[in-house]
Amino acid sequence: MNQPASPLPPLLLYSRDGCCLCQGLEERLRALLPPPPLQVVNVDHDPELQARYGLEVPLLAVLRQGQPQLLPRVGPRLGGEGLQRWLRKCLAELPSPPASA
Repeated sequence: MNQPASPLPPLLLYSRDGCCLCQGLEERLRALLPPPPLQVVNVDHDPELQARYGLEVPLLAVLRQGQPQLLPRVGPRLGGEGLQRWLRKCLAELPSPPASA
């Protein structure tokens, strides 16, 4: 018997205004059932983020001990159950965060 999947952790989506790839990924993430908690971070509103990620968006990250940990790049056509499986696989493969002192 299939058990319901545990909810996905909160995700950060690094994005830019007018980026069709960013908008598409946001729409696909919000369409997941259940949708993960999602915070969209516009890199153009922060000079440090813009310098670091401006040409790399869209990027997904998960917060681990208060720090964003980037996930691999999402394929632009990945959606629905495929996106859900990809997210779970990426999250499972992340190294464990260091123990806090």
